[in-house]
Amino acid sequence: MTKIPEDVKNMIEKSIYLPMTLTVLNRDISIIEQSPFKLKQPYLHLIEESLKLIQHDLYEVKRQLKKQHISVSKVKSDEAFTLYSFLYQGFEEQHNYFNPRIRNRVSELMEGYLFKASSTKFNNG
Repeated sequence: MTKIPEDVKNMIEKSIYLPMTLTVLNRDISIIEQSPFKLKQPYLHLIEESLKLIQHDLYEVKRQLKKQHISVSKVKSDEAFTLYSFLYQGFEEQHNYFNPRIRNRVSELMEGYLFKASSTKFNNG
């Protein structure tokens, strides 16, 4: 049984997923820059705005983890699972994450941040 409350677990998981989301979007920027799109700038701008939102959220998550003395570390990874260790209030817990589930969650976050960035742009622009 886990000793980590659900809200803290959600924050911990954000500290895992958000850096992955940043990595994917940064890779996508380099792919778009090399692509034969006629108008690359709208795609690049949308991704760059999404990156700003993600970086802000990741900063807040890391700040909260530090404030609450919570650490998260990747222990090992194979083709199917990735094992993370969480240190929370003096207790260590290890959680195994199914890699396709990680990929799906990162995809959901990407969609959410891209939508949020586009909504912000159209509502403010």
